[in-house]
Amino acid sequence: MSTVLGPKLRGLYVIIDYGVAGGGRELELAQAAIRGGARLIQWRDKVREKGLQLPIAEALANICASADVLFIVNDHLDLALACGAHGVHLGQKDLPVAVVRRLAPPGFVIGCSTNNVEEALHAQEAGADYVSVGRLFPTVSKRDTRPATLETLRSVKDAVSIPVCAIGGINTENIGQVIAAGADMVAVIGAVAGAVNPEEAVRKLASFFRGRN
Repeated sequence: MSTVLGPKLRGLYVIIDYGVAGGGRELELAQAAIRGGARLIQWRDKVREKGLQLPIAEALANICASADVLFIVNDHLDLALACGAHGVHLGQKDLPVAVVRRLAPPGFVIGCSTNNVEEALHAQEAGADYVSVGRLFPTVSKRDTRPATLETLRSVKDAVSIPVCAIGGINTENIGQVIAAGADMVAVIGAVAGAVNPEEAVRKLASFFRGRN
């Protein structure tokens, strides 16, 4: 893990998903999230070609760079490098972590979605900087997700030495349980994109990390 970026892998992790927050709200949501206290921003677009995603990814990268907030691109190493992101987040069906680590520049952050201890340990050994565990609660933000539990989260946290991110249906009603179970980061999508006041929603969620970072 980069000694520069490693300490930043803590806190609220806001995912800007085109399928949930499309329609030109992406930059507005990212800015509101940063003002509210988000520590990481991820761009995720499961629908459009990468060439169409590049302008928005570049704009998000600039916003995050100006605010000293980590910017991560979902799935695509080439898009992440092209837009100047700090890192990439990989799923189990994307390029393997070891391959991406070999191709990525020094200090580049690599996250990996996992669902159990075995996957988490494999990702860590392959060079991941953090792993996510989910989905912990029901969510409409992504289809074909595999369920996990707070016990899964605890087991992964006990097994790995890298930061652990919790994801899946997390909101103000359950984020306290998730952090208590060991999450270093908590990723949210709908709890922010669906809020009447996204900045205030982020501020409330981020407040649960006070005294833990």
